[in-house]
Amino acid sequence: MNQHPNVNPAPDEDNDDEMVGTLLSRRRALRLLGWGGGVAALAAGSVLAQRTSAGTTGATSLPGCVVRPAQTEGPYFIDEKLNRSDIRKDSKTGKASAGIPLTLDFVVSKVTVGTCTPRGRVLIDVWQCDALGVYSDVSGNTDDFLRGSQVTNAQGKASFTTVYPGWYPGRAVHIHFKLRPLDASGKPTGEFTSQLFFPEAVTDAAHAAAPYNRKGKRNTLNSTDGIYRNGGSQLLLNLTGNPQKGYRATFDVGLNIG
Repeated sequence: MNQHPNVNPAPDEDNDDEMVGTLLSRRRALRLLGWGGGVAALAAGSVLAQRTSAGTTGATSLPGCVVRPAQTEGPYFIDEKLNRSDIRKDSKTGKASAGIPLTLDFVVSKVTVGTCTPRGRVLIDVWQCDALGVYSDVSGNTDDFLRGSQVTNAQGKASFTTVYPGWYPGRAVHIHFKLRPLDASGKPTGEFTSQLFFPEAVTDAAHAAAPYNRKGKRNTLNSTDGIYRNGGSQLLLNLTGNPQKGYRATFDVGLNIG
């Protein structure tokens, strides 16, 4: 079993608890998006717009898009260039990570004044720890499980099949993601990085099952995670399903960089 990568990290490694990005007020976010006479483009690497079905009461003149915060990449991103939808297996051994199936559906849009339109050709990278809190391809191991990328189609959609993430000391349960718009030649023209978080009740139910229950009780909840406190409630997934059949979540994002 690989040791957890957070054990005795190298002194020059980035800290996965480091906070980055800008958490904007709703009023400032709407100005940046072009409502109220502001600029209709978002600053690269600073903000993210997410379409939601809640939290927009009284804003009938707006589409369902609000701004979300960027968050730290952390020390464990590796540009593996693994173009795949199912990220559970190690590409060399074929061994799949154990855990409750989780399907993540991304829908990427371009935010303009008053609307969101589908945005294709956005490269989405996803990386996370396994059920016992271990990342692949770090701390001396050469596996590449639970890492992968997809490019959004003309409808702005890309899907990943993974497992519900475990936990490791000092962090709430989360999944990292990176968005990079591509030009006609396939070259990235910008990037945005953030994290997805999970409701505590859903995590409690998932982590009561094997193999998660081998890890023991989590020592960091959303409320005590420094990164979550920097806007994580705006990146909280709404999941359907259960530990027996698996979970699914759709994450709608409006991206105005690149």
